[in-house]
Amino acid sequence: MDFIYTLNLVGTVVFAISGALTASDYKMDGFGSVVIAFITALGGGTIRDLLLDYHPIGWVGDPYYLYAVLIAVLLSYLFKRWIVKLRRTMFLFDTIGIGLFAVLGTQKTLGLDIHYSIAMMMGVISAVFGGVMRDVLIGRVPLIFRKEIYATACLAGVIIYVLLLPLALPYYLTLIIPITFIMVIRLLAVKYEWSLPGIK
Repeated sequence: MDFIYTLNLVGTVVFAISGALTASDYKMDGFGSVVIAFITALGGGTIRDLLLDYHPIGWVGDPYYLYAVLIAVLLSYLFKRWIVKLRRTMFLFDTIGIGLFAVLGTQKTLGLDIHYSIAMMMGVISAVFGGVMRDVLIGRVPLIFRKEIYATACLAGVIIYVLLLPLALPYYLTLIIPITFIMVIRLLAVKYEWSLPGIK
């Protein structure tokens, strides 16, 4: 199995667990948990593919993504107490996930001969809009609009990715450098409570 594909599935599971735990916090039933987990994990990629008119949409063409979501929900129900104790580990995986999805979303869009500026937007959408849709459905202002450097870190990372492409670096470095950058900025933003200024 391709390494990047495996990382995508792992990222899907982690995002889906995050969504399922959120649904549990809001006292949703099993069906609600599956819906929220699905949207959290696959919503961003779905919006990207719809905007690009790309078919089949990722999870439609590959049912393993759906299986990953269902497995994540099951794990959340069976091992909730244990998973909650690993919040920091889950946060780390979530951070890896947004970096990976941002860069891969940009890469996929560029492969369709879309302009760089649009490709970078699609990368950010891939990474964060699942969380936006989750927050809207549960009735709270999305995290990326309230606090912390989140989408901004993704945008900075995909800009670096685009700038690295003409340098003809090894493929893995072109991916690892911007993904690592996004992770570092995200971790530092949470540790030091960085946020963008609001309008006073």
